[in-house]
Amino acid sequence: MSGAAGRRAALVLAGTGAFWVIAVFAGNALGLPQRWRGLFDLMALAGFVMGLWMTYQTWRARRDDER
Repeated sequence: MSGAAGRRAALVLAGTGAFWVIAVFAGNALGLPQRWRGLFDLMALAGFVMGLWMTYQTWRARRDDER
């Protein structure tokens, strides 16, 4: 169970990173206003926080399984 949760957290973090890089390049190439670029940054921040939360919960579940 915790192995699948760890893989899911890794996918969320990697996907968020890829989204953020693509959004930065697209924002520069398309000349998007700062308001849109800021929105993409906030979305990426939310994705990273969610991935870290998932990682923490996986770590906690593994620690509790050892007891």
